[in-house]
Amino acid sequence: MNIDWEFNGLPIHVLIVHAIVIVVPLAALCALLTAFWPAARRRLGIVTPMVALAALLLVPLAVQAGEWLQSRLVSVTPLLGAHTSLGKTMLPWVIALFFMTALQWFWYRYATVEGARFASALPNHTRCLVATVVLDLLVLVSALGSVVTVALIGESGSRAVWTDLFIS
Repeated sequence: MNIDWEFNGLPIHVLIVHAIVIVVPLAALCALLTAFWPAARRRLGIVTPMVALAALLLVPLAVQAGEWLQSRLVSVTPLLGAHTSLGKTMLPWVIALFFMTALQWFWYRYATVEGARFASALPNHTRCLVATVVLDLLVLVSALGSVVTVALIGESGSRAVWTDLFIS
């Protein structure tokens, strides 16, 4: 399918990337608040995995729009090549972030004593505590990894666009 990734003369890649720069760190922040602050956990609920889902939907669109944009450039510089390579590393991180936030939501809502839905079916408190700690650590890794990756990709993209444009 051949899509024109342009809106009002502006490549849509730029617009999607700005959304990703907001949504991915927001999903990561919500995930960390859910993991480590019970009051935030109760208030955020399903919002956290929904924000992570938005990030998961935006990343492939940004990659496709970026490939479209790159195919229309006169030349591909080494900086742009580095940005393109880094851009392809984002999807695994947002998949992990979405999966962990969905699991986190289910865990705190249905499987812990706090959620109390299936509390009677819990094997024992120690196993539940260990599983919670492991889950929260995996959430921490996926949140930090996704935010660091967004920062690295964004920095490489801005270098690719802005390097050597100004007179020193």
